[in-house]
Amino acid sequence: MHKKVFAITPPFTQLNTPYPATAYIKGFLNTKNIDCFQADLGIEVILKLFSKKGLSDIFHTIEERKSKINLDQNLERILALKNYYIDSIEPIVSFLQGKNPTLALQIEQENYLPEAGRFAQLEEDLTWAFGSMGTQDKAKHLATLYLEDLSDLISSCLDPYFGFSRYAERLGRSANSFDELYQNLQLPFTYIDSVLMPILEKHLSKLSPELIVISVPFPGNLYSAFRIGQYVKTHFPNTKVAMGGGFANTELRSLSDPRVFEFFDFISLDDGEAPLEAIIESLGNPDTFLKRTFILENGAVVYKNNSKKQDYKQSEVGTPDYSDLLLDGYISVLEFINPMHRMWSDGRWNKLTMAHGCYWGKCTFCDISLDYIKLYEPIAANILCDRIEEIVTQTGQTGFHFVDEAAPPALMRALAIEILKRKLHITWWTNIRFEKSFSRDLCVLLRASGCIAVSGGLEVASDRLLELIKKGVTVSQVAQVTRHFTETGIMVHAYLMYGFPSQTDQETVDSLEMVRQLFEIGVVQSGFWHQFAMTAHSPVGMMPAEFKVKKLSEQVGTFANNDIYFEDPVGTDPEKYSFGLKKSLLNYMHGICFEMPLQDWFDFKIPPTSIPIDYIENAISEPEFYTIKQEQKVVWIGESPNHKKSSSKKGEMSTLTFHTKKDSYILKLSGSEGDFTEKLLSHISVNKPKLRTFAELQKFAEEEKIENFEILWSNKIIPKLRSQGLLIL
Repeated sequence: MHKKVFAITPPFTQLNTPYPATAYIKGFLNTKNIDCFQADLGIEVILKLFSKKGLSDIFHTIEERKSKINLDQNLERILALKNYYIDSIEPIVSFLQGKNPTLALQIEQENYLPEAGRFAQLEEDLTWAFGSMGTQDKAKHLATLYLEDLSDLISSCLDPYFGFSRYAERLGRSANSFDELYQNLQLPFTYIDSVLMPILEKHLSKLSPELIVISVPFPGNLYSAFRIGQYVKTHFPNTKVAMGGGFANTELRSLSDPRVFEFFDFISLDDGEAPLEAIIESLGNPDTFLKRTFILENGAVVYKNNSKKQDYKQSEVGTPDYSDLLLDGYISVLEFINPMHRMWSDGRWNKLTMAHGCYWGKCTFCDISLDYIKLYEPIAANILCDRIEEIVTQTGQTGFHFVDEAAPPALMRALAIEILKRKLHITWWTNIRFEKSFSRDLCVLLRASGCIAVSGGLEVASDRLLELIKKGVTVSQVAQVTRHFTETGIMVHAYLMYGFPSQTDQETVDSLEMVRQLFEIGVVQSGFWHQFAMTAHSPVGMMPAEFKVKKLSEQVGTFANNDIYFEDPVGTDPEKYSFGLKKSLLNYMHGICFEMPLQDWFDFKIPPTSIPIDYIENAISEPEFYTIKQEQKVVWIGESPNHKKSSSKKGEMSTLTFHTKKDSYILKLSGSEGDFTEKLLSHISVNKPKLRTFAELQKFAEEEKIENFEILWSNKIIPKLRSQGLLIL
């Protein structure tokens, strides 16, 4: 089976769902009638390792090397229980693949799974969450601990680089010089390499590709990408190898080390479609001009960008194609009890983007100078829904994760309406900015379309620093928006930052107090603290003096060049806050310890918070006024009412009965008002081809000879129907 292109995701990204880059590549090449086969070698290696034979080989190899390994008590225990692990591994993997759900009843019972060090946290987990967890979730969490024990065994005894969602990540982080990575690539194969290469060999022998395209999104799959390139160059010298993806886009823009091209023939930057097409054309014609691509020429690294080929619009790149991937082989694990955190590792999520780039594009910590963020281009809602339907047909999965930098509210609205019009039953979540456009009504619409969660950057919960970051939001505004999401049943995850340039001790403590209040009042359900990192392509990295920090070196790396070391003479030392911030957040996410003084989370003296105890409560309790503007859209997402008429001394009366999924309610009006309301709801139904503005409704009322429309609207229609599906957007 000859294929022109073989697209690869190297180990490791996620256990539960394929990283989408190769599916995007294959979808684009489909539009060009270019044969492409894709593989996620990460999941293929995992399935090889965690099989009966794979585990038997692991235990056998450890026994052979036992004299050279320092075994602690925990590792000794795992080795002593090896037969239990070997006998149970395939049923457990099958269960986590969703193929053997009844096994949950055994897993949750004591004495089914062998237990080692990771189960030490079990009693704590039981106290916090297991009382409210179902059998399947509890079993999935226990099975995850079981796999993590085996992961500890592999990393301790066979391969220190191993991790379920990353491999040799340290070698890819801040690798300004290629020296260390290059030296490791001259060493004999690691244990994971020895599992990977036979899988790669089998694919290559079957496909005989002319070009291998390797997507490297993260530092944690960089090493394996180079190993794959090395293997191909040694054993299939006539096959060309190209690399692209997020790592190259952010880290390799100043690449100059020629040794890199012992492993690759091409390294392309930014949007990959046009550069890849040019590379493919060059296979038959070496004189073909290239686009945004590094090559080796006369022993030196050269950046070629002389092609006149234009980048493709998002409407032209085709639908991501997930065929070839082992979709039934992915493993859903439950590492975290928190319902939002678990979504990253549990369930199959088809990945899509609503828009290329970021519609905001101003945050000073972000790489907004790079094209993948700077060049904003939304995709029309009808095209998005076409792609959703194609992918559901192809994969059989209805879960979607929109992986936007920040999904645009207007496009989210249009997408939600299109989903409702087509009566698609999907589940989706995405990343957003907590901006005021997310009104209560928009959140109701999003929830009705299947949105279950959003994640967004609160960053530093300090208005001064949010202004310095140019986030375009305030803490009070974030509280109000998260309230809208939460009250409509959409979970909220907040990305949190500490150590931003010039951040003081007082601001760090106040930020924690803001976060504490957000969780205590219940408008945020999940969060994660990360320490600020200065990057070369962000405004902070390009103009550090404006943020009162200083680069420690101006040296540009010959390999990777992104993370920048700096000193902050004004701000606090963020390292000392790291443990306390993360420990407090873990407790807040579990709904406990809100009464604990902030000082108790730290082993050093901190200033008392200056934030009033009811700051967030006051922010979200401000009354919401619905003054409708003429240009605002009005839409009805409910069902048509049953309309019955009756006569009384006051004249003809209308009774409109509305049935929702949970209950029913009645609206009583005069006969003419009832007739008009029924027509009005039909007129503004979400199923109509276009949305109506309030100005158009007023015109419609005039045509229907309705007097005092605004009084009817404000006094009778709005109060009853606002909470039942009448939305103002």
